[in-house]
Amino acid sequence: MDIDLKNWLGANLGTNDVASTAILIGITLLGVLAVWWLSKKTLNAVIPKLTAKTTTLWDDIIFNKRILQSLATLIPALVLYHVLPMLFSASSGVLPYIVAATDIIVVLVSVWIITSFFTSINEILSQKDKYKDKPIGSLTQLAKILTYSVGAILIISTLISRSPIFLLSGLGAIAAVILLVFKDSILGFVASIQLSANNMVQVGDWVTVPNYGADGDVLEINLTTIKVQNFDLTITTIPTYAFISDSFTNWRGMQLSQGRRIKRGIYIKLNTVDFCDESMLDRFQKIALISDYITERKEEIVAYNTNNNVDTSTLVNGRNMTNIGVFKVYIEKYLKANPNINAEMMIMVRQLPSSEVGLPLEVYAFSKSKEWKVYETVMADIFDHILSVVPYFDLQLFENPAGSDFREFVKG
Repeated sequence: MDIDLKNWLGANLGTNDVASTAILIGITLLGVLAVWWLSKKTLNAVIPKLTAKTTTLWDDIIFNKRILQSLATLIPALVLYHVLPMLFSASSGVLPYIVAATDIIVVLVSVWIITSFFTSINEILSQKDKYKDKPIGSLTQLAKILTYSVGAILIISTLISRSPIFLLSGLGAIAAVILLVFKDSILGFVASIQLSANNMVQVGDWVTVPNYGADGDVLEINLTTIKVQNFDLTITTIPTYAFISDSFTNWRGMQLSQGRRIKRGIYIKLNTVDFCDESMLDRFQKIALISDYITERKEEIVAYNTNNNVDTSTLVNGRNMTNIGVFKVYIEKYLKANPNINAEMMIMVRQLPSSEVGLPLEVYAFSKSKEWKVYETVMADIFDHILSVVPYFDLQLFENPAGSDFREFVKG
């Protein structure tokens, strides 16, 4: 039986229908605010004490302030939903609008609770090492989008007084529009699954994406975007799908390895490459790092030339050492003796094809430290030394002539 409280107010207070309705709405709102305040105080006082007694982190995050606030809002909404039909008579013209508004409030609060729950789930899993390389943020964002979509359908169906099935039956006609609107979300979700399945990128990875000018650490992986903090502290936002469709470099392998690669070369003038005569070998033998090498090689070469009756009066005959070859051995031994180089990883000095800029001599080794600043310092120290010792091997570095070189040539 409906309680016609509006008519009761009109009869006892002598007011008309409009005034009675306004008074009743005011009383209802005050009652709802009282229930909301009481619910908020009770939940915030009781739930945190219960979760503090447990050792798990799940309940602390799930029942956080965000969810407790939304639950405190849901309680008065449900009370309002059940009480309003009892306060207003079925014949009241304002009742359908109030009931519809109450339904919408319940839907909005329910959506708020569900999305808050997904946010809490994301916070929980992001703290666990097991899930740090998984697209949890993308999945929770997709779940939120679905929740918002369902909530929107329920609200629209309430406003037009039609069943949600009626709206869903018409989705086929606008499927193309929906796909267009959610294109980035769909592509991002598919890309997130592929990135996770192939373990292509994780939060904390150092990545380089040339097409987007990104070079730094991955901060966040979302449904539609991946945030990269560059080394100049700027942040580049890249579409998630770009990590599938475009090329990028992930430096995780280097970060997990025992060293960071050094790969850099110098250019030697071709006309300074020559055979080593006895005077050169005597000077080279005084260099501690290659002294034993020179001795062993001289003995080996003498034995070979003697056994094969080689005329050693001309250096081109038989076997002989070259200054570039001795220099190459010196660099390798210097790298192996360098405490900043990982001697257990590859150390190589190789010649590349000569060109108009001379003979490239490339150093290939691995620095023990992978920190950027230390790595650059180690590499600079190595090449400072290499460039300084080039003249000791009767070699010269190639460089294009500058204006000052031409002025000196003219003066000469």
